[in-house]
Amino acid sequence: MNGKLLSLMMTILMIASALAGCAGEDVDLDAEDGGYEYASNVDNHRMLMGDVCDIKDLSGAYDWDGVKDIYENGEHAEKSDGSYRTLMGFADASGKNHAYDAFYGADGSWNDFVSAAIDGTGPFADESDTVRDQATEKGIQNGVMTAYAIHELNAAIIKAEAGNWGPDDAQHAWDEGWAFYHGPDDSNHDYDGCGPYATADKRAGNFGTANSGGTAATNVATLAAMNAGLTAMQNEDMQGLVDARDEILKNIVIVYSQASVRYASKMTDDLAAGDSSDYDKHQAEGHSFYRVIEAYVAEYTSVCYNMVSHNVSADSSQNSCEGYAWYENYSMGGGQTYTGCYNIVSHQTTDDDQPTCEAYGWMANYYSDQIVAMFDLTNDGDSSADYEADIRAWLQPVWDHFGITATDIGTLQ
Repeated sequence: MNGKLLSLMMTILMIASALAGCAGEDVDLDAEDGGYEYASNVDNHRMLMGDVCDIKDLSGAYDWDGVKDIYENGEHAEKSDGSYRTLMGFADASGKNHAYDAFYGADGSWNDFVSAAIDGTGPFADESDTVRDQATEKGIQNGVMTAYAIHELNAAIIKAEAGNWGPDDAQHAWDEGWAFYHGPDDSNHDYDGCGPYATADKRAGNFGTANSGGTAATNVATLAAMNAGLTAMQNEDMQGLVDARDEILKNIVIVYSQASVRYASKMTDDLAAGDSSDYDKHQAEGHSFYRVIEAYVAEYTSVCYNMVSHNVSADSSQNSCEGYAWYENYSMGGGQTYTGCYNIVSHQTTDDDQPTCEAYGWMANYYSDQIVAMFDLTNDGDSSADYEADIRAWLQPVWDHFGITATDIGTLQ
């Protein structure tokens, strides 16, 4: 072999090696993942799931320096300029198209949560490595990845609204949503076990809502909605696109409702067994899982509460709740008068006395706040409580709003 030919072959090999690195080492990134065929190239985005997998391993070994390095600097999702996409960059980004930052009143709210768990600060100060591990793993795999998936789905709608329907615009953003939710399904790397999609399958197994192949009903529905949304964009069908996004969000609520119920139930069992270590661990898991949906469901747990009778009224809006007033000898015409409690919005009367009539108040996020308090890491628990029954009751208004049935949630096995 002459020198020129050898040099040419070496050059080709180096180029091929460099390209393979950009595509994600030796991972087989074909045109689809989990039944969704991409309309654009999102290989680099898919590879971020490798960071999630490695962080899960390091967190489980309590290697906080290793976790922090990958979280902040990246490892698998190398861009063409040699820099890396990072999970911290996603978690800490401001102005994104999801509800979390506005709800928690802080830019980069998921980074605040995850970084505190990694560093053992804030709500995780003085907590065990086990608690920090659960919050770190669940916070990244479920919180950060779901937040960015939702962001991309909403970004697709925004691009479509501006008339940018194509594979380089709305369809590309939609593709990224699936990349962050599912990740690459290369069997040699098991990256399909590190995203929200994998969590959905696990919870379906816990609640008997998986098909015969072990795939969650929520994942079947989410995949169908992803494909429907892509078709809608190709047909420039805005309503079809919005409907697909809403269906995906509904199934996210199902998954993390199941997760919240499961770990609430475990907490009850732990208290009955006197196992404080498992109680703390399961509380951290429930805390992390509920946070995935809190920003999207809290408003539907608001109630009209009476501070005197301590009853919840049937009023479903703040205006109606605040419409009660006591009337004394109110003239109704024809010589008739009315004394009693009347609601100027709903036009209903009640049998309440004056103190009770004047004690109605709208309590925003009421049941959600009960859930948050239950999962608060400083709450040592109530051994007389049935947390599974409690959380199901507290989430029922949410399920009613989203059209989620008892069959959708399933029965905890």
